[in-house]
Amino acid sequence: MTLSPEERDRLADIVRLQPTKNKELQERWGFDSGSEVHGYLEAHLSDYYYRNDDSYICATPEAAELTDAEPGMEGDEDGPQVIRVPELEAQVFEVVAGPAERSESVVSVLQKVRATFDADPEVDAVREALQSLRRKGVVEVVYRTVPTFKLAVDRERVDVEVVDS
Repeated sequence: MTLSPEERDRLADIVRLQPTKNKELQERWGFDSGSEVHGYLEAHLSDYYYRNDDSYICATPEAAELTDAEPGMEGDEDGPQVIRVPELEAQVFEVVAGPAERSESVVSVLQKVRATFDADPEVDAVREALQSLRRKGVVEVVYRTVPTFKLAVDRERVDVEVVDS
């Protein structure tokens, strides 16, 4: 299967963002709906992606080789050891409560990002960053009055590499 430059670029997005979901790709690719993303994947990239046990989109090993893109995470049965994330996700990872600390709300993480970095992200961007880190297995959700977050792993165990978003 020969890929066009656009298909190759979009496949590289999947490799870098995995595990990802339709909505994340919809926003990145400028599509109108998750259904449009699904249709595109099936029509253009069906040989190069699959859905994991949690229904998230992942790239096949062949996709990574074909695009020369670095996978969004590397690890083993003990969990991720390297994650490649956009700058905001790296900032969130740096400030979110550690595994032994009390979990915190999205707004709390937002305030810590604003105080620690010269950044002023929207609350929805921080929420999406936390959810993306959760999908990568480095953040967990603790349900209290509102969903709260904390690291699922020791910060020192994971190398964070910032990639272009």
